[in-house]
Amino acid sequence: MSDHFNEKAKDWDANEMVNQLSSAIGPLILNQIPLNDRMQVMDFGAGTGLISSHIAPFVNKITAVDISAAMLEKLVAKPALQGKVEAVCQNIMTAPLATQFDLIISAMALHHVEDTAKLIQTFSEHLSSGARIALADLDTEDGGFHPQDVEGVFHHGFDRDGLKTLLKEHGFKDVRFLTAHTVVKNDSRYPIFLVIATKT
Repeated sequence: MSDHFNEKAKDWDANEMVNQLSSAIGPLILNQIPLNDRMQVMDFGAGTGLISSHIAPFVNKITAVDISAAMLEKLVAKPALQGKVEAVCQNIMTAPLATQFDLIISAMALHHVEDTAKLIQTFSEHLSSGARIALADLDTEDGGFHPQDVEGVFHHGFDRDGLKTLLKEHGFKDVRFLTAHTVVKNDSRYPIFLVIATKT
């Protein structure tokens, strides 16, 4: 599988919009999810660890999952994450992990996965009973958020009601949405949701 983020990884952390998103999503997760120092957390589509950096001080361990080796190289080089975050470069939909997690977090990764239903099912299979998800991504948009020629984008955001139904079909309850941030780009507004749910 090609690494669409190989070049982007070099200056990812300097991207203003990326930083705005992580600065909004990370604290919102902290505000909404009770964390403790025993928790095993998966950060799906972890990238360079910007969201993990918010969560890591409050949990036992984060497994940072991504299919971009270049992004994970940036993550593991950060002193603040060493000893707390383990980087795993693999597709968990085809090669699941052996760990059962207490929480799965993700920021702006869902629209890069073609089969959303299979991804939600994979999340469910990696969670202990009563564990939670906190997933951030775009509301349904007009396709203008990404450049037209960008590779690896399968969804122009998600309909909240449709995603809620999908989550319930795969064993999640107490599904609720919050608006984490709104990106203003080319005179258009792109709301970013955070969906929280509990595995039954």
